Amino acid sequence: MGYGAQTDRERGRVPRSSPQMLTMSWLFLFLLVDIGVAQVDDDFIGLGELPETFPSDPPEPLPVFLMEPEEAYIVKNKPVNLYCKATPATQIYFKCNSEWVHQKEHTVEERVDENSGLVVREASIEITRQQVEELFGPEDFWCQCVAWSSAGTTKSRKAHVRIAYLRKTFDQEPLGKEVSLEQEVLLQCRPPEGIPAAEVEWLKNEEVIDPADDRNFYITIDHNLIIKQARLSDTANYTCVAKNIVAKRRSTTATVIVYVNGGWSTWTEWSVCNSRCGRGYQKRTRSCTNPAPLNGGAICEGQGIQKLACNPLCPVDGLWTEWSKWSTCGTECTHWRRRECNAPAPKNGGKDCEGMVLQSKNCTDGLCMQSSLYQKSSEAKDKIDLGNSLAPSTDDVALYVGIVIAVIMCLVISVVVALFIYRKNHRDFDSDIIDSSALNGGFQPVSIKTARKADLLTAPPDLTSAAAMYRGPVYALHDVADKIPMTNSPLLDPLPNLKIKVYNSSGLVTPQDDLGGEFSSKLSPKLPHCLLDNSDSTMGRRTQTQTLLRTRDPSCTALGSFSSQGGHLIVPNSGVSLLIPAGAIPQGRVYEMYVTVQRKDNMRPSVEDGQTVLSPVVSCGPPGALLTRPVIITKHHCAVFDGQQDWLIQLKSQSHQNKWEDVVVVGEENFTTPCYIQMDDEACHILTETLGTYCLVGQSLSAATTKRLKLAIFGPVTCPAMEYHIRVYCLDDTQDALKEVLQMEKQMGGKLLDEPKTLNFKDSTHNLRLSIHDVPHTLWKSKLLAKYQELSFQQVWSGSQRNLHCCFTLERFSTSTVDLACKICVRQVEGEGQIFQLDTTLSEDSQSIDTSLLDPASNITTLVGPNAFRIPVSIRQKLCGSLDAPQTRGNDWRMLAHKLNLDRYLNYFATKSSPTGVILDLWEAQHFPDGNLSRLAQVLEEMGRHDSLVPAVTEH
Repeated sequence: MGYGAQTDRERGRVPRSSPQMLTMSWLFLFLLVDIGVAQVDDDFIGLGELPETFPSDPPEPLPVFLMEPEEAYIVKNKPVNLYCKATPATQIYFKCNSEWVHQKEHTVEERVDENSGLVVREASIEITRQQVEELFGPEDFWCQCVAWSSAGTTKSRKAHVRIAYLRKTFDQEPLGKEVSLEQEVLLQCRPPEGIPAAEVEWLKNEEVIDPADDRNFYITIDHNLIIKQARLSDTANYTCVAKNIVAKRRSTTATVIVYVNGGWSTWTEWSVCNSRCGRGYQKRTRSCTNPAPLNGGAICEGQGIQKLACNPLCPVDGLWTEWSKWSTCGTECTHWRRRECNAPAPKNGGKDCEGMVLQSKNCTDGLCMQSSLYQKSSEAKDKIDLGNSLAPSTDDVALYVGIVIAVIMCLVISVVVALFIYRKNHRDFDSDIIDSSALNGGFQPVSIKTARKADLLTAPPDLTSAAAMYRGPVYALHDVADKIPMTNSPLLDPLPNLKIKVYNSSGLVTPQDDLGGEFSSKLSPKLPHCLLDNSDSTMGRRTQTQTLLRTRDPSCTALGSFSSQGGHLIVPNSGVSLLIPAGAIPQGRVYEMYVTVQRKDNMRPSVEDGQTVLSPVVSCGPPGALLTRPVIITKHHCAVFDGQQDWLIQLKSQSHQNKWEDVVVVGEENFTTPCYIQMDDEACHILTETLGTYCLVGQSLSAATTKRLKLAIFGPVTCPAMEYHIRVYCLDDTQDALKEVLQMEKQMGGKLLDEPKTLNFKDSTHNLRLSIHDVPHTLWKSKLLAKYQELSFQQVWSGSQRNLHCCFTLERFSTSTVDLACKICVRQVEGEGQIFQLDTTLSEDSQSIDTSLLDPASNITTLVGPNAFRIPVSIRQKLCGSLDAPQTRGNDWRMLAHKLNLDRYLNYFATKSSPTGVILDLWEAQHFPDGNLSRLAQVLEEMGRHDSLVPAVTEH
């Protein structure tokens, strides 16, 4: 394919027209002039005077592409066609690899749009495999469409043309496994290299697996298959299939066998002894059916039968003894004799004796009255005697009741007398309180009259003695129902925190001597304002800044002195910076400014349900400094934007009372909002003229709302003990969060075990699940009792808990084991996941993972003056002078904002004295430290601005 080098077209100018087109244009122009003169003559004749102005046609706009060329792939030897369409366009051509495509190779169609009346041109070219293969260089074959109009040129996006292929060999194929029931299964698959990238699907017994139909399956973004809980039905052959527009490849089949280990049923009850009398045994049984072993599962260990010796005693029936001798004859003319049932006595369930125990008969041969025979069992007689002995006495009960009543009456009388004496004494004490000043205790005498400001400044009240003597609220000493409460006076309120607040000459409050704000405001509400008025001097601001930064971590703070020339403060390796544009500080003043990342949990804003902290908390100062143009605070955020309105993002600031207040909602800025926020993919830029503490908080609007997490895995550098602890951190994906963990782990003696990875976490209310796999069980054992660990959704989503992590503990069987290889899977339930391949040596003392974030001292933190900016001052002034003034063609600062994708809310820039200057400030903050001036020059060229500005920008 031939390419014609046309210099004018490469520069964006309109190419020369043919002589026939020029002739037609001149004829058309003469016709318009003739018609205009005739119209003027008619007006002159009718009105007697010429009009002041003549109507003119509106300027023709720049071409707009209705269709841009798209990415294309050449399959085998079949060529591809690229199409583009633009309006209004006088000409349209393709440029491939920076060379113009010959006009003969174009297919151009032209028509007039019925609605707008503008000319629409459509062009197409054909690209062959040979043309793509003949290109040598680091960049792929690309083509771009260029359209002309009288207003200038417009270029389409680049469309790459690649030769499609798919290699035959998988980078990693799934391996068969034998797993127990309900265990999580991980099958890995890395498809063959190909262009375009291959799509992957999984087959189970030659049927496609659809996770939407069976939620027990999950396919990760890197094409791995996870079986959440293995079932018996999951025993199958699994195949990974990769395909693109060229070919389809199948991996080797991986067989997954889900086995079931046998389990014992519960023991039966003990059986009856098999011997009714004498030595024997009894038994109980259990079976290996709970569950029964399947698919090669282990059989039950232990015995299924247990026996127990038994020796039941034989029963012995009772027998009577011989009758005793007859007793002497009694007064009733009878005598008695008896016998016992103990020869032998009944034992072990034997029968009792049958018959009478006592026997009586007349002993006078009938000469006197004979009583009937009397017989009674000895056992019944004993029971009657025992019952009579235990019966309570009626006199004893009456005595006990009387004693209890007397004690109760004494107690009631004592309480009544004590209450009467207490109330009498208490009334006397109340009258003393009203007339006495003894209630003040350790307080110094205070006049009720309003204290003068000078007196408060020179002689503050001595609160130390109050702190020592104060015991509690005074109203606890008397009856509040009868007397006026003494707590209406502010001096008698309970003191929240009795420490002294020391004011220095510049009006600062030292952090270590903190007094409760509520109490100090009651003493003199005007006191802080009067003291802060003295902070205008340079020395006062320097003292203030040094005091505020006294407790700051130097690794997350940048500090510098700046004049009206501006500069840049950068917190090393944290993604946080403060850009002070030239002219932001008033002429003749020098500010000592700072920017710091707040890492304390109590400095983070509290969030409600559905909300999450999206950025680090950043403070910049000095607070209250006068600025004449906005400064730019840059910091990272972890929100994911996919073109949908899934987020409601608020900028919050911390007030002097440490309360978080809403500043502005991104996308809802207006003329009254004090800030403008530019949201990029990973960073946000806050333009403000008020220095303070800021944080981004996001509100989820749908279940598809996503934030980025950074996953990092650490372990000890050396491990002399048998246990090895693996810590998995789940952080917000910001540079400072990872930097903080790296610093903390370095102090703990830890090291990174694998490169940190990013995970997209959705607002689906599902937890984050962490599991460990492929641990070599012959060398190590996991001490995790469950199959996995989970972090709750709210813990992860809110972002309010820093350094959130889980720990896996492994124990080695021998101290000679120094190598560990395993996998850790981190995924959101029903969401995306990441897999870490760990391969570490316990005795290593070297750090193989890049930890440059640990060395903040090697980075520049302060840039002062013109050297802090990529655009030279002279070029900047020329650009502002050229683009600030509105242009009828629209190629002014508004088009610049559009070309740089900064046109979300143009009214903010319109309110500034130099809109171009603020746009360039924002460009500087976005592209620090390696801003591409060539790209900026290309934007100016596309805008059709004066060529003298373009070389000047490019040279610098």
